[in-house]
Amino acid sequence: MTTVTPVRRHHFGPTLAATLAVTTAGTLLAAAPAAEAAVSCASPVHKRQFFANTTFSGTPKKTDCDSKIAENWGTGAPASGLPSNNFGVRWSVTRDFGSGGPFAFSAAAQDGIRVYLDGTRKVDLWKNVSSTVKKTVNVTIPSGKHTLRIDYVNWTGTANVAFGYAPRTSATVDKVKPLAPTGISVAYDKTTGKAKLTWSKNKEMDLAGYRVYRRLQSTDAWKRLTTTTAASYTDTPPATGDTYHYEVRAHDKAGNESIGSTDRSVTTADRTPPPVPSGVTATDGQAGVTVTWNAVPGAAEYLVHRRRDDDGGDNPVVQVARVTTTFWLDTAVEERRAYTYWVTAVDSVGNKSAKSAYDRIERGDYAPSAPTGLTATAAAGSGITLTWKAPTTPVARDLGHFRIYRNGRFIDEVRATQTSYSDTGVRQSTSYTYTVTAVDTQAQESVASAPVTCTAPGTGLAPGAVTGLRGAMNGTDIELAWDRNPEEDVDHYDVYRGELVDGDWRYGRWGQVWQTYEDEPRLFFADEIDSPQGATVRWAVVAVDTYGNSRFTSGEDYSYVTVTEPESAE
Repeated sequence: MTTVTPVRRHHFGPTLAATLAVTTAGTLLAAAPAAEAAVSCASPVHKRQFFANTTFSGTPKKTDCDSKIAENWGTGAPASGLPSNNFGVRWSVTRDFGSGGPFAFSAAAQDGIRVYLDGTRKVDLWKNVSSTVKKTVNVTIPSGKHTLRIDYVNWTGTANVAFGYAPRTSATVDKVKPLAPTGISVAYDKTTGKAKLTWSKNKEMDLAGYRVYRRLQSTDAWKRLTTTTAASYTDTPPATGDTYHYEVRAHDKAGNESIGSTDRSVTTADRTPPPVPSGVTATDGQAGVTVTWNAVPGAAEYLVHRRRDDDGGDNPVVQVARVTTTFWLDTAVEERRAYTYWVTAVDSVGNKSAKSAYDRIERGDYAPSAPTGLTATAAAGSGITLTWKAPTTPVARDLGHFRIYRNGRFIDEVRATQTSYSDTGVRQSTSYTYTVTAVDTQAQESVASAPVTCTAPGTGLAPGAVTGLRGAMNGTDIELAWDRNPEEDVDHYDVYRGELVDGDWRYGRWGQVWQTYEDEPRLFFADEIDSPQGATVRWAVVAVDTYGNSRFTSGEDYSYVTVTEPESAE
């Protein structure tokens, strides 16, 4: 077991204490084991070695760590195994002086003291004296790490020693800037919007603190945010989505400021809303209400809000549109009602401005919009079928009916709930052009729809073949009889006479019989045959409707009778 002998330790009075600058507060550490190599003292604590001679030769009697050189051993031995006279003590330390600069070395001893910087002697009070001697030396220390060695000897009598070193901080003396801080990093929290900077502490002994700077990436102007003695700082940069750069500068007690540290940047979360839209204007028109406004810098889209104001109730304000333009047509509004509009700007990350100033408008009464999507299709057996879509802009709550036009002339109308129509009043194989208009309950008619053209079917539109057709010659007269056609649109009957020529029947119209609306089941036709005949012929009767359709002209089967006409009397 190693026995540690207590060391008598005395502090100097106020005068000497004022002269000395002590760098690190601490206490005398426990003695190390006998093996010198086992002792390791963390800078800036000194490694202390006790020698039983004044030449510092041989193996130290004791090695330990000492944070402060300020001893008064009186006339006794400083440690076990040492004589009370003719002993030596050596302190050494290697430390980082940062940027270096002007320092003051203050020494006081009885008897001798020598101070070395990197092996070069800076203080030399090497004499056996009967009282304490003192000396202060101004030294310029280069930047970086350097080694101090302090040798003390006591030849006879009282033994005391003190040494301290401190930077000279007068602005007229110290012109050396601190080193730029290193190890800077920044962490940005998008949720809180805070940027935390940290950096390594500087090594300068005259350091006064740090200054933190920030600049917008698009500028060169740095803004000082704070001065601190800590090695960290938390900033809340503007939440604009911009990139900001940070740097830290050290400053010393003489007022010298270092260059900036390595820049560190953050891109902030964008929580800054765009400006409020201006110039909101609502304009009434047949198609609806057109809302316009001025473009907003940085806006990616706009929200349009509307409230209906004319029923005396407390109607809510609702969002009715999201657009990228600076205008919007509101087609979902009713006529003869009042509306108020607001606009909100939204940027690319979703930040919304406040609502704009409002604009209020009262809707007038307009004719409906034209029907859309009009189509015309030939329908076998019936004619031409039309379909269309009712107008949707604006809301046609007062729509009354639709009007159908063929070749520019009105032919019919249907109720507002009907969006189709079958035109049976067409002639087979004939082309027609149609348009449709919408009419409201105030008899206001829209413009015509886009026109469509369609050709009626070639067959299937004529009245049916006549029934009950019979005929016989009565002298030189042909007497024909047939049943009345049931179709209501039969206008008359065409009578044809046919002769067989080269194997084909060739017909010529002989006359017409007009349809009657009496409940007469039979119709008759008689005509004198003037020309000499004496041949077998066909007499055909074909119904013709009011539109000119007949089975004869469409090539469909029709009714006929075959008779033999008398030969000429000549």
